[in-house]
Amino acid sequence: MAAETQYWVAFSLIRGIGAVRFRRLLSEFGSLQEAWQASPKALAQTGLSSKLVENILAIRQQVDLDQLWEKIQKLGIKVLTWQDTSYPQRLKEIDQPPPVLYIKGELIDQDELAVAVVGTRRVTHYGRQVAQEIASGLAQNGVTVVSGLARGVDAIAHAAALDNGGRTLAILGCGVDRIYPSENRPLAQRILHQGALISDYPPGTAPDSTNFPPRNRIISGLSLAVVIVEAGEKSGALITASFAADQGRDVFAVPGNIHAPQSIGTNRLIQKGAYPFVSVADLLETLDIVMVSRQTDARKMLPADATEAKLMKALTTQPIHVDELAQIVELPVAQVSSTLTILELKGYVRSLGGMNYVAVHEDGGEYYIENA
Repeated sequence: MAAETQYWVAFSLIRGIGAVRFRRLLSEFGSLQEAWQASPKALAQTGLSSKLVENILAIRQQVDLDQLWEKIQKLGIKVLTWQDTSYPQRLKEIDQPPPVLYIKGELIDQDELAVAVVGTRRVTHYGRQVAQEIASGLAQNGVTVVSGLARGVDAIAHAAALDNGGRTLAILGCGVDRIYPSENRPLAQRILHQGALISDYPPGTAPDSTNFPPRNRIISGLSLAVVIVEAGEKSGALITASFAADQGRDVFAVPGNIHAPQSIGTNRLIQKGAYPFVSVADLLETLDIVMVSRQTDARKMLPADATEAKLMKALTTQPIHVDELAQIVELPVAQVSSTLTILELKGYVRSLGGMNYVAVHEDGGEYYIENA
C-alpha cells in the first residue's frame, strides 16, 4: 500500500490539485499511480488545465518519490489518505475533505470525541481565563481539544488540555515539520505525546498567509462543535465558524464586552444564531456527549459480574419493568435497580422511564443477548 500512497503524496505537492481533482483522477485512471504515469494528453483529457499538466510534468522531473517517501519516514510522519481506514471518519464526511493528511504524533479513536477551541491571537485576560476554563473542562471530560497552534487562544487551549491530562490536536498551515510560530515549538513537542500535529500540506511547506484559512476547515471538520473564545471583526476564527456552520457543526461563542474589539466577532455570531457559551457542562449537555464520556470511563471497569450477566440475558428489545425483571432473575429489586444504573452508565441498557428498561447495542440500537 505504501507504493500507492507515494503517488497520493506526489499529487499533494501540486498546487491546484485538491479534493475535486483527486476524485477526477481516481475516476479516470483507477489509481493515482496510473495518473502519475499518464501522458500529457491523457491528463489534459481529464479536464486539467494546460498549466496544471505542466506543473505535474515539472514535479515528475524534480521529485524522486522513493527519496521523498524515505524522508517522510525518517521524520516520523504518518500519511493518511481517503483509502485508509484510520482516516478520521468525521473529517471524511465534510465537503471536499483533504485527500492526504500528514501526521506527527498519534490519532486515536478517542479523538472522534473532539471540540475545537479557537480565537484571536490578541487575547485579553478575560479571553485567556475562559479559554483555559473551556479546554481544561473538555480535557477533564475526555474530550479532545482541537485548535490551530497559533498565538493567543489556540496556544492557551492546547496547553490547558495538556495540563489537565487531556488530548489535543494542532492543525497547521504549514508542513508538520515546520512549526509556526517558532515560540510554540516546545508546545508542539508536548502535543506529540498527548495528541498530534496535523496538516494537509506536504512536509517542508513554509507557513504562508494563504495557507491558514483553508486549514480551518480541518479544525472544524474534525470536531463535533467549535467554540470561538474571542474574535475581532475580521478574525480568522470567524472563518472557522463559517466552515463549521457549512459542515453542520454547532458553533458556540463566548459573550464579551460590547466595547471590546476582541468581542465584536463573537457577539455578532451570537446575534446570528450561535450558541452563547455559558459553561463546559452546558456545552457537553447541548452536544449530548456527557453520557458518552462517562461511558468511555465506565467501560474500563472490571468485567461484568454474575448479576450484570443475569440482567443482560433477561433484557430484550421489549421494555420490561424493574419489578418483573427482579422476578425473572430472582434477585432483590434494590440489587437489580442499582445494577441497572451501572449498566446504563456503561451504555449497555437504556431506561425508557417508569422503571422500564431495554438492552442496547454499543451503537445505540436495541438488541437481545442470547448468550450473556
